[in-house]
Amino acid sequence: MQFIAQNLAPIMFVGLIVFLLFGFPVAFSLGACGLFFAVVGIEMGVLPESLMQALPLRLFGIMQNDTLLAIPFFTLMGLILERSGMAEDLLDTIGQLFGPLRGGLAIAVILVGALLAATTGVVAASVISMGLISLPIMLRYGYDRRLASGVIAASGTLAQIIPPSLVLIVLADQLGRSVGDMYKGAFVPGFILTGLYVLYVVGLAIFRPAAAPALPLEARVYREPSGSSGTPSLLVLSILCTIAAVYLAQNYAAVLTWVTGTPVTTVATDETIVVSLCAGVLLAFVIAVINKVTRLGLLSRMAERVTFVLIPPLLLIFLVLGTIFLGIATPTEGGAMGALGAFAMAMVRRRLSLALLKQALATTTKLSSFVVFILIGATVFGLTFQGVDGPRWVEHLLSGLPGGQLGFLIVVNILIFVLAFFLDFFELSFIVVPLLAPVAEKLGIDLVWFGVLLAVNMQTSFMHPPFGFALFYLRSVAPDKPYTDKVTRQQIAPVTTGQIYWGAVPFVLIQIFMVGLIIAFPGIVSQDKKEVIDLDKVKIEMPADIPFTPQADPFGTGATPAQPGTADPGATPAIPNPPGTPGLSSEEEEQKKMDELFGPAKK
Repeated sequence: MQFIAQNLAPIMFVGLIVFLLFGFPVAFSLGACGLFFAVVGIEMGVLPESLMQALPLRLFGIMQNDTLLAIPFFTLMGLILERSGMAEDLLDTIGQLFGPLRGGLAIAVILVGALLAATTGVVAASVISMGLISLPIMLRYGYDRRLASGVIAASGTLAQIIPPSLVLIVLADQLGRSVGDMYKGAFVPGFILTGLYVLYVVGLAIFRPAAAPALPLEARVYREPSGSSGTPSLLVLSILCTIAAVYLAQNYAAVLTWVTGTPVTTVATDETIVVSLCAGVLLAFVIAVINKVTRLGLLSRMAERVTFVLIPPLLLIFLVLGTIFLGIATPTEGGAMGALGAFAMAMVRRRLSLALLKQALATTTKLSSFVVFILIGATVFGLTFQGVDGPRWVEHLLSGLPGGQLGFLIVVNILIFVLAFFLDFFELSFIVVPLLAPVAEKLGIDLVWFGVLLAVNMQTSFMHPPFGFALFYLRSVAPDKPYTDKVTRQQIAPVTTGQIYWGAVPFVLIQIFMVGLIIAFPGIVSQDKKEVIDLDKVKIEMPADIPFTPQADPFGTGATPAQPGTADPGATPAIPNPPGTPGLSSEEEEQKKMDELFGPAKK
């Protein structure tokens, strides 16, 4: 019994794993494990019974947490956009744009996945949408099944790292950091990861052209009357808008100085990127509108189509992320504006119906309830785990690793990678992250940077064979039997589960490579550097011996000190020591004078 009492924390952690392996729901496994070991700890005298009185207050704290309100808002926004046909229009337009290139359809899927991630933040919605829309097209034109399935699953998981990600909201809550800071930190890494996906597809198209063929000529819909593709005018428009955006980015501090009237020397990188991109997009939109109204013929059909299809999601991205990065709105308020913007876009497209609204609200309610119940279970488990000194056990286990910060980061990322085979990102966030955060902070690791690093690593939980949820989503919409294509009337072979699993492996390796990049180059995680002053370490030191000079006036009163041995007419008569008090030494006398001037020092 003494062994159990001394090692209740590791026994409790192993007990949770046993509960999960039996297949019980995560929320109830956490809660049951926490309550069971609380009773055991109380009976053995390890856990004070009064500690459990804090449990109701913690549960009320979850319900009063405003940060968690962003989850239903962003979920509702993503579901409305996904069901309003925005993903279909984006895939069709960008597929036509990049289709003439080898691997163009795969590149289009990755870019649309990044746009959907920046507007929806829901992995399931992105994977299912692109699986239904793009997978039949890629199979129709001879794409390798492993490449097609891997690209769709990987681009869908970009919703986990590109803001407004639900994972970043949960991680910010568990790490005790601002959601806005997490969004700013993940902004650049998310798009670097998108670029790595594109580079992989381009390299595969070069070395294995049969795996990623170009779109045939008869499948290219948006063409000019002369038969040309119309891409030169789009290229000119893109170059013009890029030059304008870069110029604004380079002079953004001067623009802010002119607008506010106060000198601005430095501006946050994420704010500069969002504002400059917004300016370039608005310039393209204005040019496209002028061209359409005046019928000048400056832009081709392709250029107009791309501009008008890309403007709504990019406008929504600025509405949500721009207001958060500029400090106009909190993430919760940004989510509310995003949901309202999604409703407006669906109404303008005449896709908003009562059935769609009921379906989106029902799915949002289910997901939000799922998150809250897991959080309640994790709170019960966490309270008991803290009561049995679990955090101290984890700290001793991880802080003593060789290599300091680097050794800790390597071990933690390997642990997250292995656990991701069995747990999804919600479970990892609520179970593992609260145990790692105190150790990371004690080692001097910035928790915003640490959270972004874990978010990139947790992406693999969606891609791990055989339990990756993105693979399950894709499996549910991928053809499992031979079928006849509607356009070519040819027999198309099904996509096997093994092809989906093998297609995910290269992208899992890319995600691991991205984790290494963030560790090697911490500056990738963009954030505002703020000087933190530890008041406990502030010391005020005064010289022990101050030479006496008659003319010195240390307090700036303008009075001239009296000469030694003469009386100061304006001074208060000195009070002698009380009778019976021994004479003061020089040090005690000096201390007494200091106390009279500045008050007694606090012990």
